[in-house]
Amino acid sequence: MMPNLRFSHVLVVGAGQMGGGIAQVVAASGRRVSLHDAAPGAVDHGLETMRKSLAKLAEKGGAVPDEVLARVEPADDLVPADLMIEAVVEDAAVKEDVFRRADSTLPPEAILASNTSSIPISSLATATKRPDRVIGMHFFNPVPVLKLVEIVRGKETSDETAEAITELAGELGKTPAVANDFPGFVSNRILMPFINEAVWALHDGVAEAEAIDTIARLGFAHPMGPLSLADLIGLDTCVAIMEVLRNGLGDERYAPCPLLQELVSEGKLGRKSGAGFFVYR
Repeated sequence: MMPNLRFSHVLVVGAGQMGGGIAQVVAASGRRVSLHDAAPGAVDHGLETMRKSLAKLAEKGGAVPDEVLARVEPADDLVPADLMIEAVVEDAAVKEDVFRRADSTLPPEAILASNTSSIPISSLATATKRPDRVIGMHFFNPVPVLKLVEIVRGKETSDETAEAITELAGELGKTPAVANDFPGFVSNRILMPFINEAVWALHDGVAEAEAIDTIARLGFAHPMGPLSLADLIGLDTCVAIMEVLRNGLGDERYAPCPLLQELVSEGKLGRKSGAGFFVYR
């Protein structure tokens, strides 16, 4: 029997590293989750990744994996729910299509949220007839571990919607921080130039990749160096975010370093492809 929770049924669209992590923390909060991904096998892979993550957390006193996974059900398509959290590829056209279809599938009172890390929420809201109920809910990777959720208000996001999603973030064990709707919001407007400068340092031969990351980790007390972080995020995603920043803000200082673009063109996308700035097993 489901507990009497607000947003008792959540639709998560996208079962990759972000969507799967979001589905996990939502299910761990006692909510029912429908998980959809158009890519064949993506949901099964997401569920397996969740199982491994939950097993590690259980060793530290976390929830019983089978109990959490029992609340996650695969969905062949979008289904009615109290809330949708979209976590598909960082492509405006793809996301707008998801929001357009969700608007006609979910009940009128449902909130439509996006995990986008850079695309303006207001542009996604225009694909719907409920712009007051569209909001950004930007989680950070790995979702089950990192505490921040960047809550992004679109131009027409209502106070009621913002308050409800901020409250939900707290119930998921996260710390919400509210930002207004600008390209890159707060997090990536700061982070991407930092990563890009690290790539330029490598490109210009200032230091090797390992040395650059060591200097950042030990010198700035960062848990991970910028090049390792880029590999974790996905180099293609980094390029996509930088292009959104460059185009949205009209400033060439956000242009991705040629080395970064070169690696992406070679299919070296970071951890998910097995190689980026570093090589992974």
